[in-house]
Amino acid sequence: MPKLLALTGSPSAHSRTVVVAQHVLRRLDHAGFDTAHLDVRLLPAADLLSARRGEPEIRRALEAVAGADGLVVATPVYKASYTGLLKAFLDLLPQDGLAGKTILPLATGGSLAHVLTLDYALRPVLAALGARHVTSGRFVLDSSVERGDGPDRLRPEAELDLYQAVDEFAEALRSATPTLAATP
Repeated sequence: MPKLLALTGSPSAHSRTVVVAQHVLRRLDHAGFDTAHLDVRLLPAADLLSARRGEPEIRRALEAVAGADGLVVATPVYKASYTGLLKAFLDLLPQDGLAGKTILPLATGGSLAHVLTLDYALRPVLAALGARHVTSGRFVLDSSVERGDGPDRLRPEAELDLYQAVDEFAEALRSATPTLAATP
């Protein structure tokens, strides 16, 4: 079963980016993928910022990335780019740390003015780390994440658009190797 890891780079404990990533993981889980979530915010800050790759939690996080067939890389947009938290983690990866992997980039933000962050900020660093294929990805407006007394939800139009990106990502991942192509 293909292993997929969602990597979220939001520093917020109540992150809309995490809500979006959880929607993606549920969709991929229902499609038969083995999914996991790595919330970079929960890694020890001193170890992360000091690049202590040998510390247990950092080492496990790097091993999770290395062991994944595909990654969902999700970030809020701050100052027209992905977060420094995500950057600190990506900097710990070896130069070819994403070699052979299919990546679904996702970004959340308050304005459509930041939609190009995916192509001009996030995609280049993912490619520089050797990603085999970076799919088209999606930008989700913060206003599309509805919060209430129950579980957080996405507005239907945002959910449909997101799921189209997820389905394209799943197809790209399945076509990456013959054994994955046979997965229903």
